[in-house]
Amino acid sequence: MAIEGTSEKRERRIRLGMVGGGSGAFIGAVHRIAARLDDHYELVAGALSSTPDRAESSGRELGLDPSRVYSDFKQMAIREAKLKDGIEAVAIVTPNHVHYEAAKEFLKRGIHVICDKPLTSTLSDAKKLKKAADDSDALFVLTHNYTGYPMVRQAREMVQNGDIGAVRLVQMEYPQDWLTENIEQSGQKQAAWRTDPARSGAGGSTGDIGTHAYNLGAFVSGLELEELAADLDSFVEGRKLDDNAHVMMRFKQKEGQRAKGLLWCSQVAPGHENGLMVRVYGTKGGLEWTQKDPNYLWYTPFGEPKRLITRAGAGSGAAAARVSRVPSGHPEGYLEGFANIYSEAARAIFAKRKGEAIDAAVTYPTIDDGMKGMAFVDACVQSSKRNGAWVKV
Repeated sequence: MAIEGTSEKRERRIRLGMVGGGSGAFIGAVHRIAARLDDHYELVAGALSSTPDRAESSGRELGLDPSRVYSDFKQMAIREAKLKDGIEAVAIVTPNHVHYEAAKEFLKRGIHVICDKPLTSTLSDAKKLKKAADDSDALFVLTHNYTGYPMVRQAREMVQNGDIGAVRLVQMEYPQDWLTENIEQSGQKQAAWRTDPARSGAGGSTGDIGTHAYNLGAFVSGLELEELAADLDSFVEGRKLDDNAHVMMRFKQKEGQRAKGLLWCSQVAPGHENGLMVRVYGTKGGLEWTQKDPNYLWYTPFGEPKRLITRAGAGSGAAAARVSRVPSGHPEGYLEGFANIYSEAARAIFAKRKGEAIDAAVTYPTIDDGMKGMAFVDACVQSSKRNGAWVKV
Protein backbone atom coordinates (compact mmCIF):
# COMPACT_ATOMS: atom_id res chain seq x y z
CA MET A 1 0.00 0.00 0.00
CA ALA A 2 1.17 3.50 -0.76
CA ILE A 3 0.84 4.40 2.91
CA GLU A 4 3.65 2.08 3.93
CA GLY A 5 6.24 3.67 1.72
CA THR A 6 5.64 7.32 2.47
CA SER A 7 6.99 9.82 4.96
CA GLU A 8 3.65 9.56 6.78
CA LYS A 9 5.06 6.60 8.71
CA ARG A 10 7.60 8.98 10.27
CA GLU A 11 4.92 11.42 11.40
CA ARG A 12 4.02 11.56 15.06
CA ARG A 13 0.85 9.54 15.62
CA ILE A 14 -2.39 11.52 15.69
CA ARG A 15 -3.76 11.79 19.22
CA LEU A 16 -7.28 10.39 18.92
CA GLY A 17 -10.28 10.57 21.22
CA MET A 18 -13.54 8.66 20.99
CA VAL A 19 -17.14 9.49 21.90
CA GLY A 20 -19.25 6.37 22.37
CA GLY A 21 -17.93 2.91 21.62
CA GLY A 22 -17.76 1.56 25.16
CA SER A 23 -17.71 -2.08 26.24
CA GLY A 24 -19.61 -4.33 23.85
CA ALA A 25 -20.23 -1.65 21.19
CA PHE A 26 -19.76 -3.12 17.71
CA ILE A 27 -18.96 -0.05 15.65
CA GLY A 28 -16.65 1.49 18.27
CA ALA A 29 -14.41 -1.57 18.11
CA VAL A 30 -14.40 -1.40 14.30
CA HIS A 31 -13.30 2.24 14.38
CA ARG A 32 -10.49 1.43 16.82
CA ILE A 33 -9.22 -1.40 14.60
CA ALA A 34 -9.42 0.85 11.52
CA ALA A 35 -7.50 3.61 13.29
CA ARG A 36 -4.74 1.21 14.39
CA LEU A 37 -4.27 -0.74 11.18
CA ASP A 38 -1.87 1.67 9.47
CA ASP A 39 -0.41 3.00 12.73
CA HIS A 40 -1.36 6.64 12.21
CA TYR A 41 -3.38 7.11 15.41
CA GLU A 42 -3.05 6.61 19.15
CA LEU A 43 -6.22 6.49 21.26
CA VAL A 44 -5.55 8.67 24.30
CA ALA A 45 -8.94 9.83 25.59
CA GLY A 46 -12.59 8.96 25.49
CA ALA A 47 -16.13 9.68 26.59
CA LEU A 48 -17.01 6.06 25.93
CA SER A 49 -20.34 6.12 27.75
CA SER A 50 -22.61 8.68 29.39
CA THR A 51 -22.85 6.35 32.39
CA PRO A 52 -19.82 7.13 34.63
CA ASP A 53 -19.23 3.56 35.82
CA ARG A 54 -19.40 2.16 32.31
CA ALA A 55 -17.22 4.97 30.95
CA GLU A 56 -14.61 4.23 33.61
CA SER A 57 -14.62 0.46 33.06
CA SER A 58 -14.49 0.88 29.27
CA GLY A 59 -11.51 3.26 29.57
CA ARG A 60 -9.76 0.79 31.84
CA GLU A 61 -10.30 -2.04 29.33
CA LEU A 62 -8.67 0.10 26.63
CA GLY A 63 -5.74 1.11 28.83
CA LEU A 64 -6.57 4.82 28.87
CA ASP A 65 -5.20 7.18 31.51
CA PRO A 66 -8.05 7.47 34.06
CA SER A 67 -7.67 11.25 34.05
CA ARG A 68 -8.63 11.28 30.37
CA VAL A 69 -11.73 9.13 30.65
CA TYR A 70 -14.92 11.21 30.62
CA SER A 71 -18.65 10.59 30.93
CA ASP A 72 -19.56 13.84 29.18
CA PHE A 73 -18.36 14.69 25.66
CA LYS A 74 -18.60 18.46 26.22
CA GLN A 75 -16.37 18.21 29.30
CA MET A 76 -13.99 16.12 27.21
CA ALA A 77 -13.91 18.67 24.38
CA ILE A 78 -13.27 21.59 26.76
CA ARG A 79 -10.48 19.89 28.72
CA GLU A 80 -8.75 18.19 25.80
CA ALA A 81 -8.62 21.47 23.86
CA LYS A 82 -6.69 23.03 26.76
CA LEU A 83 -4.18 20.22 27.26
CA LYS A 84 -0.75 20.56 25.69
CA ASP A 85 -1.00 16.97 24.47
CA GLY A 86 -4.78 17.04 23.98
CA ILE A 87 -6.50 15.13 21.22
CA GLU A 88 -6.11 16.29 17.63
CA ALA A 89 -9.06 14.28 16.30
CA VAL A 90 -12.13 12.58 17.71
CA ALA A 91 -14.12 9.60 16.46
CA ILE A 92 -17.86 9.88 17.11
CA VAL A 93 -19.44 6.42 17.21
CA THR A 94 -22.68 7.02 19.10
CA PRO A 95 -26.29 6.53 18.01
CA ASN A 96 -27.30 9.09 15.38
CA HIS A 97 -29.09 11.56 17.66
CA VAL A 98 -25.84 12.40 19.49
CA HIS A 99 -23.77 13.16 16.37
CA TYR A 100 -24.67 16.83 15.99
CA GLU A 101 -24.16 17.98 19.57
CA ALA A 102 -20.94 15.99 19.99
CA ALA A 103 -19.38 17.00 16.67
CA LYS A 104 -20.25 20.66 17.23
CA GLU A 105 -18.36 20.76 20.55
CA PHE A 106 -15.14 19.46 19.00
CA LEU A 107 -15.36 21.39 15.72
CA LYS A 108 -15.65 24.75 17.46
CA ARG A 109 -12.45 23.95 19.37
CA GLY A 110 -10.50 23.10 16.21
CA ILE A 111 -10.48 19.32 16.79
CA HIS A 112 -10.87 17.20 13.65
CA VAL A 113 -14.00 15.02 13.60
CA ILE A 114 -14.32 11.50 12.19
CA CYS A 115 -18.02 10.66 12.46
CA ASP A 116 -19.96 7.50 11.83
CA LYS A 117 -22.86 7.67 9.38
CA PRO A 118 -25.56 8.83 8.86
CA LEU A 119 -24.55 12.40 9.54
CA THR A 120 -27.28 13.12 12.13
CA SER A 121 -30.77 11.96 13.05
CA THR A 122 -32.58 14.90 11.39
CA LEU A 123 -32.07 17.07 8.33
CA SER A 124 -32.31 20.22 10.45
CA ASP A 125 -29.45 19.01 12.68
CA ALA A 126 -27.47 18.11 9.55
CA LYS A 127 -27.82 21.67 8.28
CA LYS A 128 -26.61 23.08 11.60
CA LEU A 129 -23.68 20.65 11.64
CA LYS A 130 -22.75 21.64 8.10
CA LYS A 131 -22.55 25.29 9.24
CA ALA A 132 -20.43 24.30 12.24
CA ALA A 133 -18.06 22.34 9.98
CA ASP A 134 -17.85 25.16 7.44
CA ASP A 135 -17.09 27.66 10.21
CA SER A 136 -14.33 25.48 11.69
CA ASP A 137 -10.77 25.07 10.50
CA ALA A 138 -10.98 21.42 11.54
CA LEU A 139 -11.63 18.58 9.09
CA PHE A 140 -14.87 16.64 9.05
CA VAL A 141 -14.72 13.04 7.82
CA LEU A 142 -17.78 10.79 7.50
CA THR A 143 -17.13 7.05 7.58
CA HIS A 144 -19.01 5.82 4.56
CA ASN A 145 -16.43 3.07 4.70
CA TYR A 146 -17.39 1.24 1.51
CA THR A 147 -15.83 4.05 -0.51
CA GLY A 148 -12.51 2.82 0.89
CA TYR A 149 -12.55 -0.51 -0.94
CA PRO A 150 -9.88 -0.66 -3.68
CA MET A 151 -12.21 -2.02 -6.36
CA VAL A 152 -14.82 0.63 -5.58
CA ARG A 153 -12.06 3.19 -6.22
CA GLN A 154 -11.23 1.25 -9.41
CA ALA A 155 -14.83 1.45 -10.61
CA ARG A 156 -14.99 5.17 -9.91
CA GLU A 157 -11.75 5.75 -11.81
CA MET A 158 -13.05 3.81 -14.81
CA VAL A 159 -16.26 5.87 -14.90
CA GLN A 160 -14.22 9.06 -14.70
CA ASN A 161 -11.96 7.84 -17.51
CA GLY A 162 -14.97 7.23 -19.76
CA ASP A 163 -14.48 3.45 -19.96
CA ILE A 164 -18.24 2.82 -19.86
CA GLY A 165 -19.23 6.02 -21.65
CA ALA A 166 -21.96 8.32 -20.37
CA VAL A 167 -23.75 6.78 -17.39
CA ARG A 168 -27.39 5.84 -17.97
CA LEU A 169 -28.35 3.49 -15.15
CA VAL A 170 -27.27 2.95 -11.54
CA GLN A 171 -28.58 0.03 -9.49
CA MET A 172 -27.91 -0.14 -5.76
CA GLU A 173 -28.85 -2.84 -3.27
CA TYR A 174 -28.26 -3.43 0.40
CA PRO A 175 -30.36 -6.30 1.79
CA GLN A 176 -29.98 -7.77 5.29
CA ASP A 177 -32.12 -10.18 7.32
CA TRP A 178 -31.25 -9.44 10.95
CA LEU A 179 -34.48 -7.52 11.70
CA THR A 180 -36.81 -10.12 10.17
CA GLU A 181 -38.27 -10.63 13.66
CA ASN A 182 -39.08 -8.05 16.32
CA ILE A 183 -35.80 -8.49 18.20
CA GLU A 184 -35.83 -4.88 19.42
CA GLN A 185 -38.42 -6.01 21.98
CA SER A 186 -36.01 -8.64 23.34
CA GLY A 187 -33.51 -6.04 24.54
CA GLN A 188 -31.04 -6.46 21.67
CA LYS A 189 -29.14 -3.17 21.97
CA GLN A 190 -28.34 -2.53 18.29
CA ALA A 191 -31.89 -3.29 17.20
CA ALA A 192 -33.37 -1.19 20.01
CA TRP A 193 -31.73 2.09 19.04
CA ARG A 194 -31.72 1.54 15.28
CA THR A 195 -35.51 1.10 15.26
CA ASP A 196 -36.16 4.01 17.65
CA PRO A 197 -37.08 7.29 15.89
CA ALA A 198 -35.79 9.31 18.85
CA ARG A 199 -32.27 7.89 18.46
CA SER A 200 -32.07 6.80 14.84
CA GLY A 201 -34.09 9.49 13.09
CA ALA A 202 -36.91 9.37 10.56
CA GLY A 203 -35.36 6.59 8.49
CA GLY A 204 -34.93 2.98 9.57
CA SER A 205 -33.39 0.82 6.84
CA THR A 206 -33.13 3.93 4.67
CA GLY A 207 -30.95 5.73 7.21
CA ASP A 208 -28.99 2.72 8.44
CA ILE A 209 -28.08 0.97 5.18
CA GLY A 210 -29.92 2.84 2.42
CA THR A 211 -27.57 5.79 2.89
CA HIS A 212 -24.63 3.43 2.35
CA ALA A 213 -26.07 2.10 -0.91
CA TYR A 214 -26.97 5.58 -2.14
CA ASN A 215 -23.55 6.96 -1.23
CA LEU A 216 -21.85 4.08 -3.02
CA GLY A 217 -23.85 4.60 -6.21
CA ALA A 218 -23.18 8.33 -6.20
CA PHE A 219 -19.48 7.84 -5.43
CA VAL A 220 -18.91 5.42 -8.32
CA SER A 221 -21.16 7.10 -10.90
CA GLY A 222 -20.30 10.70 -10.08
CA LEU A 223 -23.99 11.61 -10.49
CA GLU A 224 -26.09 13.93 -8.33
CA LEU A 225 -29.61 12.99 -7.31
CA GLU A 226 -32.36 15.36 -8.46
CA GLU A 227 -35.59 13.65 -7.38
CA LEU A 228 -36.89 10.32 -6.14
CA ALA A 229 -40.01 8.26 -5.58
CA ALA A 230 -39.94 5.94 -2.57
CA ASP A 231 -42.10 3.16 -1.16
CA LEU A 232 -41.16 2.49 2.49
CA ASP A 233 -42.54 -0.35 4.60
CA SER A 234 -42.43 -1.48 8.21
CA PHE A 235 -43.24 -5.14 7.68
CA VAL A 236 -42.66 -6.20 11.28
CA GLU A 237 -45.74 -5.45 13.36
CA GLY A 238 -45.22 -2.62 15.83
CA ARG A 239 -42.01 -1.38 14.26
CA LYS A 240 -41.92 2.42 14.11
CA LEU A 241 -39.36 2.84 11.31
CA ASP A 242 -39.08 1.36 7.83
CA ASP A 243 -37.40 -2.01 7.46
CA ASN A 244 -37.65 -2.15 3.65
CA ALA A 245 -37.52 0.46 0.89
CA HIS A 246 -37.78 0.57 -2.89
CA VAL A 247 -36.59 3.87 -4.37
CA MET A 248 -36.64 5.11 -7.96
CA MET A 249 -34.21 7.93 -8.77
CA ARG A 250 -33.71 10.57 -11.42
CA PHE A 251 -30.24 12.10 -11.53
CA LYS A 252 -29.30 15.58 -12.71
CA GLN A 253 -28.54 15.67 -16.41
CA LYS A 254 -24.88 15.88 -17.38
CA GLU A 255 -24.15 17.27 -20.83
CA GLY A 256 -27.68 16.41 -21.94
CA GLN A 257 -27.39 12.75 -20.89
CA ARG A 258 -30.23 11.37 -18.76
CA ALA A 259 -29.55 8.87 -15.98
CA LYS A 260 -31.89 6.86 -13.74
CA GLY A 261 -31.35 4.87 -10.57
CA LEU A 262 -33.01 2.11 -8.58
CA LEU A 263 -32.25 1.37 -4.93
CA TRP A 264 -33.48 -1.47 -2.72
CA CYS A 265 -32.56 -1.70 0.93
CA SER A 266 -34.05 -4.18 3.35
CA GLN A 267 -33.45 -5.58 6.82
CA VAL A 268 -36.15 -8.25 6.48
CA ALA A 269 -34.74 -10.27 3.54
CA PRO A 270 -33.89 -13.78 4.84
CA GLY A 271 -30.72 -15.19 3.33
CA HIS A 272 -28.96 -11.84 3.06
CA GLU A 273 -26.38 -10.85 5.67
CA ASN A 274 -24.79 -7.76 4.11
CA GLY A 275 -25.65 -7.91 0.41
CA LEU A 276 -24.31 -4.53 -0.64
CA MET A 277 -23.79 -4.16 -4.38
CA VAL A 278 -23.69 -1.57 -7.14
CA ARG A 279 -24.11 -1.82 -10.91
CA VAL A 280 -23.41 1.08 -13.26
CA TYR A 281 -24.31 0.98 -16.95
CA GLY A 282 -23.23 3.47 -19.60
CA THR A 283 -23.34 3.94 -23.36
CA LYS A 284 -20.16 1.86 -23.82
CA GLY A 285 -20.31 -0.76 -21.10
CA GLY A 286 -21.12 -1.75 -17.53
CA LEU A 287 -19.53 -2.35 -14.13
CA GLU A 288 -20.61 -4.57 -11.24
CA TRP A 289 -19.22 -4.82 -7.68
CA THR A 290 -20.52 -6.75 -4.70
CA GLN A 291 -19.23 -6.57 -1.15
CA LYS A 292 -19.27 -10.36 -0.73
CA ASP A 293 -16.50 -10.54 -3.38
CA PRO A 294 -14.86 -7.16 -2.75
CA ASN A 295 -11.59 -7.92 -4.52
CA TYR A 296 -13.35 -8.45 -7.85
CA LEU A 297 -14.81 -5.92 -10.29
CA TRP A 298 -16.72 -7.12 -13.36
CA TYR A 299 -16.33 -4.93 -16.46
CA THR A 300 -18.30 -5.53 -19.65
CA PRO A 301 -17.49 -3.43 -22.72
CA PHE A 302 -20.62 -3.42 -24.89
CA GLY A 303 -20.61 -6.32 -27.37
CA GLU A 304 -17.61 -8.01 -25.74
CA PRO A 305 -17.17 -10.77 -23.13
CA LYS A 306 -17.22 -9.86 -19.43
CA ARG A 307 -13.81 -9.11 -17.94
CA LEU A 308 -12.79 -9.76 -14.35
CA ILE A 309 -10.50 -7.15 -12.82
CA THR A 310 -8.92 -8.21 -9.53
CA ARG A 311 -7.52 -6.03 -6.76
CA ALA A 312 -3.82 -5.36 -7.49
CA GLY A 313 -4.09 -7.58 -10.59
CA ALA A 314 -3.84 -6.93 -14.32
CA GLY A 315 -6.01 -4.02 -15.39
CA SER A 316 -6.24 -2.55 -11.90
CA GLY A 317 -5.33 1.13 -11.89
CA ALA A 318 -3.68 3.73 -9.69
CA ALA A 319 -6.77 4.55 -7.63
CA ALA A 320 -7.09 0.96 -6.42
CA ALA A 321 -3.34 0.48 -5.97
CA ARG A 322 -3.18 3.51 -3.72
CA VAL A 323 -5.39 1.84 -1.11
CA SER A 324 -4.22 -1.77 -1.51
CA ARG A 325 -1.90 -3.34 1.07
CA VAL A 326 -1.07 -6.84 -0.15
CA PRO A 327 -0.45 -8.54 -3.54
CA SER A 328 -3.33 -9.80 -5.68
CA GLY A 329 -4.84 -13.09 -4.58
CA HIS A 330 -4.68 -12.14 -0.90
CA PRO A 331 -8.14 -10.84 0.04
CA GLU A 332 -8.76 -7.48 1.64
CA GLY A 333 -12.17 -6.64 3.03
CA TYR A 334 -14.33 -4.72 5.46
CA LEU A 335 -11.74 -3.77 8.08
CA GLU A 336 -9.14 -2.76 5.50
CA GLY A 337 -11.67 -0.67 3.60
CA PHE A 338 -12.67 1.04 6.83
CA ALA A 339 -9.01 1.63 7.65
CA ASN A 340 -8.51 3.30 4.28
CA ILE A 341 -10.93 6.05 5.32
CA TYR A 342 -8.94 6.58 8.52
CA SER A 343 -5.67 6.65 6.61
CA GLU A 344 -7.00 9.12 4.06
CA ALA A 345 -8.11 11.28 6.99
CA ALA A 346 -4.63 10.92 8.48
CA ARG A 347 -3.03 12.19 5.27
CA ALA A 348 -5.25 15.26 5.42
CA ILE A 349 -4.51 15.83 9.13
CA PHE A 350 -0.76 15.50 8.56
CA ALA A 351 -1.00 18.15 5.83
CA LYS A 352 -2.97 20.42 8.17
CA ARG A 353 -0.31 20.01 10.85
CA LYS A 354 2.34 21.32 8.50
CA GLY A 355 0.18 24.03 6.96
CA GLU A 356 0.36 22.32 3.57
CA ALA A 357 -2.29 21.81 0.94
CA ILE A 358 -4.01 18.43 1.10
CA ASP A 359 -3.01 16.15 -1.77
CA ALA A 360 -5.75 16.15 -4.41
CA ALA A 361 -5.62 12.34 -4.48
CA VAL A 362 -6.80 12.14 -0.86
CA THR A 363 -10.40 10.93 -0.94
CA TYR A 364 -12.83 10.54 1.93
CA PRO A 365 -16.55 11.26 2.50
CA THR A 366 -17.16 14.80 3.73
CA ILE A 367 -19.85 16.84 5.46
CA ASP A 368 -21.39 17.43 2.03
CA ASP A 369 -21.73 13.68 1.45
CA GLY A 370 -23.43 13.46 4.82
CA MET A 371 -25.84 16.25 3.85
CA LYS A 372 -26.75 14.38 0.66
CA GLY A 373 -27.44 11.26 2.68
CA MET A 374 -29.75 13.09 5.07
CA ALA A 375 -31.56 14.79 2.17
CA PHE A 376 -31.99 11.32 0.61
CA VAL A 377 -33.59 9.92 3.79
CA ASP A 378 -35.85 12.96 4.23
CA ALA A 379 -37.03 12.78 0.61
CA CYS A 380 -37.70 9.03 0.92
CA VAL A 381 -39.88 9.56 3.99
CA GLN A 382 -41.77 12.47 2.39
CA SER A 383 -42.31 10.57 -0.86
CA SER A 384 -43.60 7.45 0.87
CA LYS A 385 -46.03 9.51 2.95
CA ARG A 386 -47.41 10.82 -0.36
CA ASN A 387 -47.91 7.33 -1.77
CA GLY A 388 -44.64 7.28 -3.69
CA ALA A 389 -44.89 10.73 -5.26
CA TRP A 390 -41.80 12.18 -6.90
CA VAL A 391 -39.98 14.51 -4.48
CA LYS A 392 -37.17 16.94 -5.26
CA VAL A 393 -33.99 16.32 -3.27
